[in-house]
Amino acid sequence: MADLDDLFAQIPVADIANKLGADEGEVNNTIRALVPAMVGGLQVNAAEGDADRIVSAAEQHAASGLLDNGVTVDDVDAADGDKIVAKIFGGNDSTAVASALSSQGGTNSGLIQQLLPLLAPIVLAYIGKQFANRGGSQDSGQQSNQAQGSGNILGDLLGGILGGAGAGAGGGSNNPLGSILGSVLGGGGSNNAIGEILGGLLGGKK
Repeated sequence: MADLDDLFAQIPVADIANKLGADEGEVNNTIRALVPAMVGGLQVNAAEGDADRIVSAAEQHAASGLLDNGVTVDDVDAADGDKIVAKIFGGNDSTAVASALSSQGGTNSGLIQQLLPLLAPIVLAYIGKQFANRGGSQDSGQQSNQAQGSGNILGDLLGGILGGAGAGAGGGSNNPLGSILGSVLGGGGSNNAIGEILGGLLGGKK
């Protein structure tokens, strides 16, 4: 079943913490705050007409074999990950997102900046595998046309993953990055869909 717990299970938290020389508990908590934000950002981008591009990128990452035998941190392309982060968050790369979060206080900017590009390829590869399991993209071009509809495969998949975004997944009012991410990425404007969904998903609003 595609959900946040299954996605988190693909992420080698201990190995990442060891690679970064960071506290494993802090790494785990930060991952559980950032991953729903990434999936939420992808969901909004898909709904705004980028479903076909997301499907293509996800399938490419799934085909790379990154998840096939458990993720090896050294196999994750962080440079590619930073490009993914920028596409998810409206041109804001890992440095910009981490800096904005840090400026609000209470977050470890350096850790966020290091984690974002490592997590992004894993998240995309997971989505690609789950998409294939749901029938794949024989009509991947159709996904873009159906992006506004609740019945498209990608939209349903991303929505299903986020369905587990409760307290145990780092969501809700216990997520210290929630309202900050919504503010940073939404700019406080009601016309920014990414800001709205992240504010709702991570800020405890239902």
